[in-house]
Amino acid sequence: MEGRRVSDSAAEYSELALPNDANIVGNLLGGKIMHLVDLAAAISATKHARNICVTASVDHMEFLHPVKIGQWVRLRASVNRAFRTSMEVGVKVWVEDLIRGEQQHVSSAYLTFVAIDAAGHGVPVPPLIPETDDEKRRYAQAGERREYRLAQRRK
Repeated sequence: MEGRRVSDSAAEYSELALPNDANIVGNLLGGKIMHLVDLAAAISATKHARNICVTASVDHMEFLHPVKIGQWVRLRASVNRAFRTSMEVGVKVWVEDLIRGEQQHVSSAYLTFVAIDAAGHGVPVPPLIPETDDEKRRYAQAGERREYRLAQRRK
């Protein structure tokens, strides 16, 4: 199977924070941000695998800054590493105040996706070809995180 570059899996997703997704203090619900992260990661995984992909796990998420109603939420995702049937996808979330032009990093997450067939069984995914130093670093770190996840599962 021919490999694919990290840039081939790059995905961007954005949305305006609206009142129907706010908590009682006027911030975007954390669950809504998690939903957006899952969508961006799913697009990236599907672009890489060119196959149906499902979420297998999400690593720890922290919310560094609140997203206020009326602000623009932007997400960037790409595959960090491909294994046999699974992929680690990294997603970074930013918020921009459209009036002030200020941007802040809101959250980052690593998600594991599995490519599946119509019966729900895992299918092989193409290898990932990291090209830049940053992509090579993320590739190596994804392998370390995978080892940790597998060790936790064995416990």
